[in-house]
Amino acid sequence: MGTLYLVRHGQASFGADDYDQLSPRGHEQAVRLGAYWRERGLQFDAVLCGTLRRHAQTLQGIQQGLEGTPEPLLMPGLNEYDSHALIHCVHPMPLPRPDTPELYKQHFRLLCDAMAQWMAGTISPAGMPCWDDFSGGVRAALDHVRRQHTGHNVLLVSSGGPIAAAVGEVLCTPPEVTIALNMRIRNSAVTEFSISPKRLMLQTFNTLPHLDTPEHRGWATHA
Repeated sequence: MGTLYLVRHGQASFGADDYDQLSPRGHEQAVRLGAYWRERGLQFDAVLCGTLRRHAQTLQGIQQGLEGTPEPLLMPGLNEYDSHALIHCVHPMPLPRPDTPELYKQHFRLLCDAMAQWMAGTISPAGMPCWDDFSGGVRAALDHVRRQHTGHNVLLVSSGGPIAAAVGEVLCTPPEVTIALNMRIRNSAVTEFSISPKRLMLQTFNTLPHLDTPEHRGWATHA
């Protein structure tokens, strides 16, 4: 039986004009994760990765710390939803930059509300697939792993939304639980599934073992 390691990208550029770019801390998180695995002798037989810039940069950091991985299979179905398009559906007026705790909370309250409506099919954010198609892309990645990589260690680099959808698929969670899981996934966090030909099973969720030292505990971030 193999293990699928799902990794959320490192800290990106929340609040900036271009979110899809790792911050210096995000790059450090990714390199540290790869080094942590190298120190423990973990090697991967296959790699799956979304096609967003922050996914590629996170994988590059992991590869740097791990000192190599197989060439990734790029899967657009592992890309994140468009949070701005979602929020615009429930709050059409422009929001101020979320640079205070109150504005940060407002941003994520609106996002959770929009996600619930998107999953229920009551809104259709511009430029985005419906929820069934979004979750279907995640399901296709999981099916590929289950069919092709039983007995292997597989790395999957993506975002909080697809990883929460993957956990929801495996555990059959209702939408409100999937949304809650999404909001809790930390940057560079690791979620593990055991792989068998018939099913995937959750082993761990949202862990940061690579940051569990006095030197690195201050590196944990959420956005």
